[in-house]
Amino acid sequence: MSATAKTHGMDGTLVAPDWPPLTLADLRALFVHFPALGDPIEILSVSPRPFSAASVVATNQGKVFIKRHHRTVRDAEGLLEEHCFLAHLLSAGAPVPRVFAAASGHTAIESGEWTYEVHEVSAGIDLYEDAISWTPFRCAPHAHAAGQALARLHLASEGFAAPRRKPRPLVAGFTIFAAKDPRAALDRYLAARPSLAAHAAVHHCASQALELLAPFHAQLLPLLPALPPLWTHNDLHASNLFWSDGAHATAIIDFGLADRTSAVHDLAQSIERNIVEWLALVRDPAHPDRVPIHLEHLHALLNGYESIRPLSQQEAAALAPMTALCHAEFALSEADYYLGVLHSEENARLAYDDYLVGHARWFRGSGQSLLHALEQRAASARPTGAAAQ
Repeated sequence: MSATAKTHGMDGTLVAPDWPPLTLADLRALFVHFPALGDPIEILSVSPRPFSAASVVATNQGKVFIKRHHRTVRDAEGLLEEHCFLAHLLSAGAPVPRVFAAASGHTAIESGEWTYEVHEVSAGIDLYEDAISWTPFRCAPHAHAAGQALARLHLASEGFAAPRRKPRPLVAGFTIFAAKDPRAALDRYLAARPSLAAHAAVHHCASQALELLAPFHAQLLPLLPALPPLWTHNDLHASNLFWSDGAHATAIIDFGLADRTSAVHDLAQSIERNIVEWLALVRDPAHPDRVPIHLEHLHALLNGYESIRPLSQQEAAALAPMTALCHAEFALSEADYYLGVLHSEENARLAYDDYLVGHARWFRGSGQSLLHALEQRAASARPTGAAAQ
């Protein structure tokens, strides 16, 4: 299986995995820590996600989902940040997978250079198993269901008061443009990540992005006090949902990018991930006007969200500038991963130049139609309940 395993490349093609797939020998050593889960029998699937090795595994007690991370990406402390959030969501009734604890009581097991976590297999169908980020929903009802799932997640997240995550690769936080002085916040962000701090091209591209995104920050800044901090998923793409036979989302998975941001940031991330087909820009950067924008899905997503959790007037007004800004920090975090962990200058350049700067430039040009749709929606919203605050 390892000879044929493929993962999603940054340009949407299938490429050789950065991390070796799991083997039964790996799993037998791991399951010593989880005697209640039985013995591994068969690896049923190999995930095409690029940042870790993951598989559904059959045991003599049932099925489990296992992820293995390199410890430079997620050590036990880093996974515990995610697991505590998942435990809170589960206790609040959110449809998220349970994380199994080892006999020691720990939910993250470090072994050599690796860190493992074991989850229950989520209920439902993995309809988007092979879909990569920046590919659209199959239909508007799926977008509507995703919006409802995200709103329910935000309601369940309330009361989780853990602090923001420590600096780690592959986290979609929101600190740079949450500050009054984004230049100073950017300098702090880069200084906390040695692989970025020492890289001249990263500094150059980050400065370009800061200039391109400055009008959106100016628009968002007076609205920031109305966006209460909230732990959020930050990657609600269709492939991070499980589905019923119809158009109902049965579970939300993959909280690796989660952090303390705001509900509007999370909603903007979902718009950015699902509504704009960014791979068209990767393949044809000379024609940004040809990037498809799925406005029908946009309104379905937001209608679903607001059927559960109506946006306040300030939140609705903040959504357009936040959609333009929300990609920046993950782009830098992804560059940090490729430079500091994989030492891949080529992929890092795609993150800090094509992704960070390219998307910022698109929002200043062809992306104005998406932002205009969000602004029109906010202007036409009728204040009711929370929206009147």
